[in-house]
Amino acid sequence: MSVFTPLERHELEAFLAPYGLGRLKDFQGIAAGTENSNFFVSLDGGEFVLTLIERGPLQDLPFFIELLDVLHAARLAVPYALRTAAGEALRELAGKPALLQPRLLGKHVSLPNAHHCSEVGRWLARLHLATRERILERRSDRGLDWMLEEGPSLALGLDDAGVALLREALAEIAERRAALLALPRANLHADLFRDNVLFDGNQLSGVIDFYNACAGPMLYDLAIAVNDWCVEADGSLDAQRARALLAAYAALRPFTPAEAELWPTMLRVACVRFWLSRLIAAAAFAGQDVLIKDPDEYRRKLELRRQVELALPFAL
Repeated sequence: MSVFTPLERHELEAFLAPYGLGRLKDFQGIAAGTENSNFFVSLDGGEFVLTLIERGPLQDLPFFIELLDVLHAARLAVPYALRTAAGEALRELAGKPALLQPRLLGKHVSLPNAHHCSEVGRWLARLHLATRERILERRSDRGLDWMLEEGPSLALGLDDAGVALLREALAEIAERRAALLALPRANLHADLFRDNVLFDGNQLSGVIDFYNACAGPMLYDLAIAVNDWCVEADGSLDAQRARALLAAYAALRPFTPAEAELWPTMLRVACVRFWLSRLIAAAAFAGQDVLIKDPDEYRRKLELRRQVELALPFAL
């Protein structure tokens, strides 16, 4: 189970009391996390999620809280931080920063169809439109510079084919870094995988896990989503699902010519980001009872993205 900091009932009860949400009925760890400790918490006042922040600098936590407040105000279904009676949103539990948030309805979709993908595209467009005029600045700790810095050392643990593939991708990132960073910007989720999206029936009912959120090129969010939501079992792109996602997004925010030109590159960038981060996680948590996602999944996707035939729709 991916709970890095276990909790005792008595300490959780003491933490929850200032929220005025009634008696603690039950709580359980959530196994799906890979970076933070998450718990489902059942109280007389409803169902909630408690997150203990295990990774990342403490100074970034006010950013996450403010961003989720902005998105909640824009009527996006997100797990914004609840306040205590004294107005506190960020508190401490078991020596870790802690947030209590409403538990959103719905469940994850493991085999998305074109409708699910169009819902994801529409949600991403709403996120970007809600933030692009007043971007909350946070630099990603897994951005282009991180890839260029960490990639060469991580390549040393790969076979010859993997080294060649990664070096080719890093060279492209270095060459196009300035153009990528000049693309239209907003706040990004930056981790919009299937296990971070909830559906209630056919309707997208919530998006969770904003702890990789940052400011950056909106196209990057699209590339991350397409690489997870719109792929076949072997990692190749499913054109029907990808077009549904991109068209739904473009209906709310049309793409620019620069975005259309850099789209294939951005798909590769998104592959590199998750290949490298999964290599790091696999090494850090080897032999531990922690969910580790397969780094080779994104190695295969990067290999397949060397040639991209899928174009952005309606580029203006």
